[in-house]
Amino acid sequence: MSGTDSTCWTMIEAAATGAAGAREQFARSYAPVVRAYLAARWAGSPCLPDLDDAVQEVFVECLKSGGVLDRADPARAGGFRAFLYGAIRNVARRAEEGQAAGREGPFPSRCDPEQIPARERSLSSIFDRAWARAVTREAAARLAERAAERGGEAERRAELLRLRYQEGLEIAEIARRWQAEPDSLHPKFTRARREFRRELLEVLRFHHPESPARIRQEYAELLALL
Repeated sequence: MSGTDSTCWTMIEAAATGAAGAREQFARSYAPVVRAYLAARWAGSPCLPDLDDAVQEVFVECLKSGGVLDRADPARAGGFRAFLYGAIRNVARRAEEGQAAGREGPFPSRCDPEQIPARERSLSSIFDRAWARAVTREAAARLAERAAERGGEAERRAELLRLRYQEGLEIAEIARRWQAEPDSLHPKFTRARREFRRELLEVLRFHHPESPARIRQEYAELLALL
């Protein structure tokens, strides 16, 4: 998700036309989101053993000629997140219906759509949380990359943020590990949070290039989800 002119839609266009790098980026960025949704949708169903195959099938359907990426509409309400959610759900439904009917396909198990709970609201929430995690992981990766380029205190701030949020350590514990005074870390932590916020907003801009208002809304929603 780099490049000043790069957006989710330019990535989709490149992926749909067969660009290997864009296809790899698409799958790498969103596979955890696809997996989380399908695992929740199929929990306790005969489809669950086919999860790995299903994740792959989602991307096959998305990236093949005439697939859902070819029909992506940047003007669609909800932006790319809504597009991806609809694509995953539609592919899942087709797989379930096909297996229930006994048609041959990429999934060895039989999936009965009638046995899948009608709980779209909870599934949507699971998707949203998986999406939030994917976006924040991307922002953290961007922050770490830029910190490595600058070195020194920038890397230390990025590590401070990682220890606090990914490892769940309190500032006092980090200070003890680093043999530093806690008060000396608070300003660094504040600055690290500002730097992360900038990267997170850039990732959101990648997904919502057409709408500054949507970026602000998505940012607030991410904070609530996390």
